[in-house]
Amino acid sequence: MFSSDQPLRIAVYGSEVKVTGRGVGLWSAGYHGTMTAAGAEPVFLKPACGGEPWDEILDGFNGVVACNFDNSTPGKLGDIESLCLWCREHRFPLLAIDQALLAMNSAFGGLNYGDLARELPEALQHRHPPEPGLRHAINVLPNTQMATIFGEGEIVVNSEHRQAIQRVAKGFAATGIALDNVIEAIEHTSDSWFCVGVQWQPASASASGLDIQVFRALIDAARTRAEATKPAPRKLAMAG
Repeated sequence: MFSSDQPLRIAVYGSEVKVTGRGVGLWSAGYHGTMTAAGAEPVFLKPACGGEPWDEILDGFNGVVACNFDNSTPGKLGDIESLCLWCREHRFPLLAIDQALLAMNSAFGGLNYGDLARELPEALQHRHPPEPGLRHAINVLPNTQMATIFGEGEIVVNSEHRQAIQRVAKGFAATGIALDNVIEAIEHTSDSWFCVGVQWQPASASASGLDIQVFRALIDAARTRAEATKPAPRKLAMAG
């Protein structure tokens, strides 16, 4: 049962290498520190849990962050897709990041570029290995959840991806567009479900100070849902 004096529990699901295997490294420390600062209790789920029903896995949680997965780990793409479908069914607050954004778009019928440099050669450079932290501007569209989070207009984000959304899934809308028209953020259009996906890494060392706001938005949505689904207090029977 949710209590307003307890921190919201947010599940973080991704590959063990990227999430649980580097406790003092870039990814784990970034997510943990960012989400704790945003007012939540992050709990990292091991990839092996994907074989269990999501109802059981997410029991006691208020929202979920889906992040990168290790391409060498079989089944992880399918796990994240099934997680996204479950979240829609239950109107469970969801933030999908980078590869998880692409998995979410695919789960709902969208289409993705597998290799931007090959399939869209006119696009700007969105990845610069081996050095992380390439940054570029995106335009946040007005009258969107993203505009509520960051404000409409131009913001600067990091960029570490070679894939991208080609066609947005039905029920979603593009809300953040790079200067080369590559889609960098989408959201579900329903007011009853907080579902936002971003192509950049808002918890990495190259993130900006503004990026914590997307986690705060998820936490606010999780709190609203938790309050709405909290059982009403039981009425005491009057003595006869």
